[in-house]
Amino acid sequence: MFLEKMNYLDVEQYLSRKDTVVIPVGSLENHGKHMPLGTDTMIPHRIAELLDERFPDVVIAPTLPYGATEDLRGFAGTISLGVEGLRQVLQTICDQLYEYGFRRFVILNGHGGNNKSIEQVGLHMYERGAYLAIVNWWLIAGQIRPEWKGGHGGAEEAAGVMAVDPGLIRQEYITLGECVRNDISDELPSTSWTSTEFKGGMVTIPRPINRVTDNGWLAHGMGSDEPTKATREWGLEMLDAMADYTRDFIQALERAPLPKD
Repeated sequence: MFLEKMNYLDVEQYLSRKDTVVIPVGSLENHGKHMPLGTDTMIPHRIAELLDERFPDVVIAPTLPYGATEDLRGFAGTISLGVEGLRQVLQTICDQLYEYGFRRFVILNGHGGNNKSIEQVGLHMYERGAYLAIVNWWLIAGQIRPEWKGGHGGAEEAAGVMAVDPGLIRQEYITLGECVRNDISDELPSTSWTSTEFKGGMVTIPRPINRVTDNGWLAHGMGSDEPTKATREWGLEMLDAMADYTRDFIQALERAPLPKD
């Protein structure tokens, strides 16, 4: 059940018997020329819709469409709240839901850069006697089925977008490579995201992603994650699997006793 479609009496009745809320959190950021800016928001939102079909007896809050994505701000349309901004927004939401009686918070997360913020909120909620669980859909999908594993803007996410709306994939750009360049030096070649390689070790040098690539999709050197391999059938199966997993996880979390505040 979606929180925005309930009235306050519905919420009070729900809280008389349950205390779980799902909060999808996304991001608005570049995913390459072939994919939409809202990739990290649309996929967890769709998983939430599929979850509602399977498990209508859990409250799902409105999807938060902005996240922490400072390193991608150089690409037009990317909007970042920053780590602290996202923490403040999410903590405010969770604190207010807590005051009403929610104690189990399941964050259906679509963007890896959000995790620092979400983890801080999770520690805060734990200290108040509540649980906050982070379901990173793209990581868990790759754990459910290793061939689904992917990186930023690669086949895994492209398949997820195709499951939402195939027309959102720009086929005229999908064959473009990552276009990664050694922006620091040839002695310190770019490897994955903001990492460089030196004598067999990986050293992170934080910098804007548009210094590393003109395209903006980075599959972290995963040779099998080219977006051209994505299919809608893959995406549909994967998002269904994630909805099933999230339902089962929520039921397990509801059986667990709350931490002592």
